[in-house]
Amino acid sequence: MSADANPAAPYADTAGRAVLETIRGYGVTAVFGIPGTHNLELYRPLADLGIRAVTNRHEQGSGYGADGWAQQTGLPGVVITTSGPGLQNALSAIGTAFCESRPLIVLSPGVPLGAEFADVGTLHETKDATAMVGAIAEWSRRVTTAAEGVEAVHDAFHLFRTGRPRPVHIEIPLDVLEAPADVPAAARAPRPMPERVAGDPVALAEAGRLLSAAERPVIVAGGGAVDAVHQVTAIAERLGAPVLTTLNGKGVLDEGHPLSLGSNLRLAAARAVAEAADVLLVVGSKLGEAELWAPRLEARGAVIRIDISPAQRDKNLTATVGITGDAAAVTDALLPLLPDTAPTPRDLSAERAAIEDESRATAPETVALAEVIAAALPDDAIVAGDSSQIVYMALGSVLRQEHPHSLLYTPTYATLGYGLPAAIGAAVAQTERPVVTVIGDGALMFCVNELVTAVEQRLDLTVVCVDNGGYAEIRQNEVDRGMTPIGVDLVQPDWAALATAFGATGHRVERRDDIAPSIRAAIAAGGVQLVHLPQHAL
Repeated sequence: MSADANPAAPYADTAGRAVLETIRGYGVTAVFGIPGTHNLELYRPLADLGIRAVTNRHEQGSGYGADGWAQQTGLPGVVITTSGPGLQNALSAIGTAFCESRPLIVLSPGVPLGAEFADVGTLHETKDATAMVGAIAEWSRRVTTAAEGVEAVHDAFHLFRTGRPRPVHIEIPLDVLEAPADVPAAARAPRPMPERVAGDPVALAEAGRLLSAAERPVIVAGGGAVDAVHQVTAIAERLGAPVLTTLNGKGVLDEGHPLSLGSNLRLAAARAVAEAADVLLVVGSKLGEAELWAPRLEARGAVIRIDISPAQRDKNLTATVGITGDAAAVTDALLPLLPDTAPTPRDLSAERAAIEDESRATAPETVALAEVIAAALPDDAIVAGDSSQIVYMALGSVLRQEHPHSLLYTPTYATLGYGLPAAIGAAVAQTERPVVTVIGDGALMFCVNELVTAVEQRLDLTVVCVDNGGYAEIRQNEVDRGMTPIGVDLVQPDWAALATAFGATGHRVERRDDIAPSIRAAIAAGGVQLVHLPQHAL
């Protein structure tokens, strides 16, 4: 047999193709991953199906790239890994998607049927890959036929429409993956999605009554409200209610709106506004400690909670009225129950000033730097952050964004190495808006290999590396505990030269006055640009 012979040619319509064809039918046009010995039948049909293959340099980057892509398209991100270590490399991204409620489909090959738990030393042998992923994903299935694989895809899309969107994993045994599919075309076609659940009418009526009578209503919008932008805005205007968002809900209300108090729940001054409400409306948020930077929100008035998951409605804050349903559908149904005329607009200048004063007092130098960076960014920029001080101490609050999914971030899982691959996913998904990642030097070292992915994909992407010499917050944590700093002051590469070596264009900023002009010039130049802000320039 010649080197160019293709032994799988007679079986071109494999289980791998059937699964990918089903995914493509729902609108997915890109997958993220790394080809490997065992997953090639998942790669074979991609070009024929019109699916773009983005090859990351680590499967963690594949998961975060798929997440960035998903946030711009409204479709689930898709990751293809090989068996064993490839799948294990994606676990952090799967854990992130679970904690942040992000839709993600992970496809991987598995040992052939009958070879489970054999422990005979086959390539990439893993004790129980399905159980491994199942420990952190919403669900993980090892299918035994192509038809089961196709059904798992349909189930995933049903989950993303009707439940809390979270990651799923489909393991396809090698012998199933490479065998003829025997799945009719009709079974692979996308299925009609069920109607969005609008909530119990009795609970809706009680919520409408409470809100109509409220004198100091306040709205908290979380990541579950991102599809209810128009409805949340209308309710806020109808009630004259200030709106606070979580970081995952940032932009649900345009942050230039007079009723917006931004994504500032980590600040006591912002939480105080919500806690003083006589009626607090919480839309699509679990009100977790990672968003609040406090054990809980101590609401003193009535609490109305809207959530797709009944398990979330009383979590961290008991609801006076709990409504299970899709945020957009429930708020649509709630609007007619509210007063037709808006009250006199509430003056929020004092609350806004208190929030800004607290933010500056908490980290004055970091906030000042974030203001310089934010001023250099286009108004419509998509900004990918990382678990870096510049983001969670400042930029998340300083940025004023008009739309959801304009700040890509992971406030709950708080993982390092998210920002750059997420930005790549966003740039793959769309080209209308500029994409920038603002990332600390410690976080960038977790994913610096993805610079070459961005170059290879011919993306326009600017990386702003804020270099504070290592893990600055952890260094301060050690000092606060009376420790001599250890393991936190890190040797830095020549970041500009490193970017250039990857085929990008690197810039080193020497003076603070040059920060904003350098960022603007990098964005305008296009291509992959890295702007390094060393300590002395901060």
